Amino acid sequence: MTAAPPPISAAGSPANRTAPLAGTAHGTVRGSHEQGVAVFRGIPYAAAPVGARRFRAPEPPEPWAGVREAVAYGPTAPKRPYAPPLDRLLPDPDVPGENCLNLNVWTPSPARTGLPVLVWIHGGSLLHGSSAVPLYDGTAFARDRVVLVSVNYRLGIEGFGVFPDAPANRGLLDQLAALGWVRDNIAAFGGDPDRVTVCGESAGAISIGALLAAPRARGLFRRAVLQSGVPAALSVAAGRRTTELIAKRLGVAATARALAAVDPAALLTAQSEVTAGGSPLTGGNSFQIVVDGDLLPRDPAEALLAGAAAGVDLLVGSNTEEYRLWFVPSGLTERLSRTKLRLALLKFKVPRATARTYRANRPGATPGELLGALATDLLLRVPLNRLADARAGAAGSTHFYEFGWQSPVLRLGACHGLEIGFVFDNLDRPDAVALAGEAAPQELADAMHAAWVRFAGTGDPGWPAWDESRPVMRFGPGAPATVRAPRDDELRGWAPYREHR
Repeated sequence: MTAAPPPISAAGSPANRTAPLAGTAHGTVRGSHEQGVAVFRGIPYAAAPVGARRFRAPEPPEPWAGVREAVAYGPTAPKRPYAPPLDRLLPDPDVPGENCLNLNVWTPSPARTGLPVLVWIHGGSLLHGSSAVPLYDGTAFARDRVVLVSVNYRLGIEGFGVFPDAPANRGLLDQLAALGWVRDNIAAFGGDPDRVTVCGESAGAISIGALLAAPRARGLFRRAVLQSGVPAALSVAAGRRTTELIAKRLGVAATARALAAVDPAALLTAQSEVTAGGSPLTGGNSFQIVVDGDLLPRDPAEALLAGAAAGVDLLVGSNTEEYRLWFVPSGLTERLSRTKLRLALLKFKVPRATARTYRANRPGATPGELLGALATDLLLRVPLNRLADARAGAAGSTHFYEFGWQSPVLRLGACHGLEIGFVFDNLDRPDAVALAGEAAPQELADAMHAAWVRFAGTGDPGWPAWDESRPVMRFGPGAPATVRAPRDDELRGWAPYREHR
């Protein structure tokens, strides 16, 4: 059954006549006043991707007459919850309905003009997540005079399945359409379209890495923040494998036309079964951005190392113990034997000297903890350092951070995703408490949130830009502090640096 669209009215009750109004290119929206800021939720930036539009590139929404109520989160993209045990740590709201291509805006009240804009692209392995996650509430940014926009985009096979009869990277095209909406409409919400920063974590950061390399995205944002994600993409052939496995499980051809005829619930079930058991660190079947020769003419990592997006200011970084989100709840830190560690080191082609350095720096670490530290750096810290090195001295600054505060919850430590509650200054939210506990340091959130606010406004988060001394702002443990070339002995052990440093 198709969900009813949000109510649209030409007038309204005396109570809602005082609510904030904003005119967009497609019609007027009415939001609400909350905690001293104006909030607009569920604004469509593209037409509902259903029927003939299901596997197409996004198309503009239909204009509406009167005033559209924008007080509730819009529908989320089709998805399933995280599998146990991550479902207890990562709440993933599901809002029913078809028009999942929507966004939310938080802006100061009373209204201002010419404010910097931060566009948030959520993570979730391109399978999970939405802008309705409570942790992503943008009130603190609006309080500090930054317009916060959070975006939904298509996920899983509908957003990133690779077909011979449909455009690739549809979820990325959705993000591009949302940024186009921001360019054309954000002034009505007090934002400056020439001061847009795009910000994302995990798969959101990977998406931004692709947008930085996409010619069509040029001019849509001035700055970018990559939290715990690096520019990466697969070939079309490699990216098609997960699509083919899902189609095989369903007994249909691996085409958009064939899968469009499959019951959506059955498609989600097959998708969950095919992608079960993997993680960003351990691998497995997954959805990835692909080099399609259209939106992405070349691999994003190669493009950025060669100077693409040279004029865009970057803020990049990761968490010290990213791996603990996947290894600790699953028990892998304790289960992994020394024999399996040796096999993993061979698989990842980790030099023996590098492994010895990591082991010497972590006396008493289990084999699982050693593998996690190596995998975290191989997949995140090493490529981010390489990107920063390539941009040193070029147009557009690069600033580097590391989040190191350790959560006491389930021994998660400085795990993947933990920094988000600090960035948004939302430590009191239930999903922040689930990861960080009830006694997370507010002063660290104050410092980290303020750095993101400064970066969105000026491009300078408050510490030196990247140069040959390799300055990194370390947010915990302890007070934030700039350190130079942290753990450089470990970094020098990896192939991109051994010959040059």
